Amino acid sequence: MKQINPNISEPRALQWLLIGVALAFLLLMLVIPLAAVFYEALKGGWRLYLASLTEPEALSAIRLTLLTTAVVVPVNAVLGIAVAWLLTRFDFRGKQLLTTLLDLPFSVSPVVAGLMFVLLFGAHTVIGGWLESMGIQIIFAVPGIILATLFVTFPFVARELIPLMQAQGDSEEQAALILGANGWQMFRRVTLPNIKWALVYGIILTNARAMGEFGAVSVVSGHIRGETNTIPLLVEIFYNEYNFTGAFALSSILALLAIATLILQSTVNHIQNRKLAAAQRKPA
Repeated sequence: MKQINPNISEPRALQWLLIGVALAFLLLMLVIPLAAVFYEALKGGWRLYLASLTEPEALSAIRLTLLTTAVVVPVNAVLGIAVAWLLTRFDFRGKQLLTTLLDLPFSVSPVVAGLMFVLLFGAHTVIGGWLESMGIQIIFAVPGIILATLFVTFPFVARELIPLMQAQGDSEEQAALILGANGWQMFRRVTLPNIKWALVYGIILTNARAMGEFGAVSVVSGHIRGETNTIPLLVEIFYNEYNFTGAFALSSILALLAIATLILQSTVNHIQNRKLAAAQRKPA
């Protein structure tokens, strides 16, 4: 085992003890539960597994989850870029307050976030009542699910971009403007290539959270069977109804999505590290 810092030496027994504790924790908390999900989902056989995933309620939940994610991810990507650009390229009154509010979805419980939307857009509120009079229903409908998911996933892209854009500064962008580029050309040819990997990383995190969100969506969905249940909500319903095969089959879908997210994260990190190492090897 190679010591990262040669100035720090620890007994080999302690090193192996720490490794053993870490591996045991990962095995107990991550690997075994994940394996149990797939075992319970498949112990009745592939036919029952596929039947559980293709029944009408499951298909409706999968479609709604994919629809919500398809709306939330691009919207939050655009908003995240805009907020990161605003906070790193401009100084204005209230900037610190906006920076603080950006972390509000992280600090507020998702259940409380869902309740806020109910109090804002519910049928008995001023805004909600006016919208329903125009035939637009937010709460206990798909728009409420999308809004709640937008709220809880909003900071991910911005929080990945802000530190990078602050570290990079705006010297290259200013040079592009001086050389005659317009704003769109500057963004497309200078800014976007510089932030693309952080943007991809933020999108991956947003996608993972959007597909797995439970608390806020549970409050605003109304749990209407076949209409407003996403995959996480239907997993709870199936489990409470003792439909364990259906619950674990849908859980396996979420687990596969989580594994795919980790693979994408690792790939992005590997590409970033490789490009950084290549840049450091270039002669000055």
